[in-house]
Amino acid sequence: MGDAYESVTVDIEGHVAQVTLVGPGKGNAMGPAFWAEMPEVFAKLDADSDVRAIVLTGSGKHFSYGLDLAAMGGSLSGVMAGGASARPRADFHATILRMQGAISAVADCRTPTIASVHGWCIGGGVDLISAVDIRYASADAKFSVREVKLAMVADVGSLARLPLILTDGHLRELALTGKNIDAARAEKIGLVNDVYDDAEASLAAAHETAAEIAANPPLTVNGIKDVLDQQRIARVSESLRYVAVWNAAMLPSKDLTEGITATFEKRAPNFTGE
Repeated sequence: MGDAYESVTVDIEGHVAQVTLVGPGKGNAMGPAFWAEMPEVFAKLDADSDVRAIVLTGSGKHFSYGLDLAAMGGSLSGVMAGGASARPRADFHATILRMQGAISAVADCRTPTIASVHGWCIGGGVDLISAVDIRYASADAKFSVREVKLAMVADVGSLARLPLILTDGHLRELALTGKNIDAARAEKIGLVNDVYDDAEASLAAAHETAAEIAANPPLTVNGIKDVLDQQRIARVSESLRYVAVWNAAMLPSKDLTEGITATFEKRAPNFTGE
């Protein structure tokens, strides 16, 4: 495609595109480039009629550590310092909507998407895979809806889309504890379709399925996605709008400062409910 992106590489072979997360933050963490580039990446792929399936994976040892806290600190600092002023919260609300749009670009893509997850898939990584059609994992994959441990309500897709993927009890357990689960557990609760021996095998399986989809009539495939998505569009969009307002009002807290500080200091946080 000739487009140079900072957060991903895009490789097209035959009718299948591979989008690989590359950071630039450690563990393919999602910094400003990711949130800015994803809508463009997926809009371009979706508009390319030669691309009939998209495989999404991560470079290096991990899929994604999720939100790049160090790089995205500026988005939070304004609203944290804003006190009773409305402007920082309004700006923060707009930021949340923009970030939601980066994940929605993947979910709303008419071209089928398949994620291959290896290593860590944390927070924003789970938001991202909740937006694809099919999820595969390597045996070493580990998943965590970790936002609660930072004193955050996950706001870019997990709480909106995982209810359509997981049963209620399993979702609540993950979201309320922030615990880590391994690939076997992820498969058992239906977060991933299948688990493979290693990252290479998982990626190969994703490409095999992508090729199988790509061999089907493309307009029919688009139609199937369109019909399936129709059932969730209103529900997901209401949830995203609601959490954006909730977080613009409630996210700034002493506990959030403590959660982020504890993360950087590699210590256990002490939350007080303030």
